[in-house]
Amino acid sequence: MNLSSVSRLTFSTTLLLSLPPLLWAGNAIAGKMMNGLVPPMTLNFLRWLMAFAMLLPLAGWVLTSPVFWNNWRRYALLGLLGIGCYNALQYLALKTSTPLNVTLVAASMPVFMLLTGGLFFGQRISLLQICGAGLSVAGVLVVLARGEWSTLLEVQLVPGDLYIMLAALAWSFYSWQLSFSAKDPVEIRGDWAAFLMAQIIMGLLWSGSFAAAEWATTAAKIVWSWPVGATLLYIAIGPALIAYRCWGLGVQRAGPALAGVFSNLTPLFAALLSAAFLKEMPHLYHGLAFVLLVGGIFLSSKK
Repeated sequence: MNLSSVSRLTFSTTLLLSLPPLLWAGNAIAGKMMNGLVPPMTLNFLRWLMAFAMLLPLAGWVLTSPVFWNNWRRYALLGLLGIGCYNALQYLALKTSTPLNVTLVAASMPVFMLLTGGLFFGQRISLLQICGAGLSVAGVLVVLARGEWSTLLEVQLVPGDLYIMLAALAWSFYSWQLSFSAKDPVEIRGDWAAFLMAQIIMGLLWSGSFAAAEWATTAAKIVWSWPVGATLLYIAIGPALIAYRCWGLGVQRAGPALAGVFSNLTPLFAALLSAAFLKEMPHLYHGLAFVLLVGGIFLSSKK
């Protein structure tokens, strides 16, 4: 099957793929605000533990379903990539980088999508897709160079930049795996809550192991307060449940390659939210980077 021809980009699909970047931008802001209050691996585990509890009334039957356990390897892989790795690496990146920089570097997602699709999933890459990915790379380079092209060769990545690149790689593999929905049993494939629950069950094993290692090897602690509790509630409901639901539907409709470029909207939302909540105003080079990233969306979505 040629996944590049899954469907045309309709208005409803555009909405489905635009809402997750908004929620994920809020997730980056929340992750930055949690620095020093909740350790990153623990934050990721608590987030999905709360999402698991919220899904129990809708899809608790998955826990005891032979259909799920007969296919546990697939959900272990999805849980590792989408739940255990992606957000944990993002929260880790936010310890040394800003939400705007993290989301802009993560905008290299289309490149990872195209590379993993072409190398591992037999995806045919068009010239326009290559051009769109090239614009995305140019936007990321603008951010890394802080708008000074002459200093690009001297730029030094902070650890957060490297962590978010690893997160983007994990997310690209996760999204391509989502596109093969025929591998899922019909009982789970036809129920969004069951499908997400199947991933969370296995993802909690991964994220719980990472959090346990964090507590065993660092001086981890949680500073509890009402704002911390409210933030945890937001990242469990919005960036987790709602965003993952919309992203899953959007990928199935538009295909991973086209869906990937919509993640480039995250930096715009992150810039607006950073200015509102963190008083981190964007610079001129951020605007240039966003123009390049949006241009990548238009080119990649052309037939």
